[in-house]
Amino acid sequence: MTETWLLLFPDAGAAGLPFARTNLDPDDAGERVLVHAAPPTLEVIVTDESGTTIARGEGLERHEEGPMSYLVRRGDRITLEDGWPNDDDIGRLVILPGGETGVLTTWWHAEDRTEWRWQVEFYNHT
Repeated sequence: MTETWLLLFPDAGAAGLPFARTNLDPDDAGERVLVHAAPPTLEVIVTDESGTTIARGEGLERHEEGPMSYLVRRGDRITLEDGWPNDDDIGRLVILPGGETGVLTTWWHAEDRTEWRWQVEFYNHT
């Protein structure tokens, strides 16, 4: 089964702009996915293969600067959490602007959060 995750930047332009659209296996996504360079506000719509909305997050706001944010899924609700990845996040999916999605394989950041280094692995099967 595949789900489509549509991430929108609702405050851009007159009617908002798409930020990312990706297809994810819900077992791979789990309850948390990372988003790289998320805009200050976000709306998330998750649909199943038939196009039915199965989860949603509206009015999501970032409150902390940084390269990553978490989208947390609890049933049919999506929330956003600010944060910096740690060792527990290795293996977690990362959605990039535009919708390419990979797996976080390494992460490091300076204690003062002025620099960071990370790697993501991409895989596709058609």
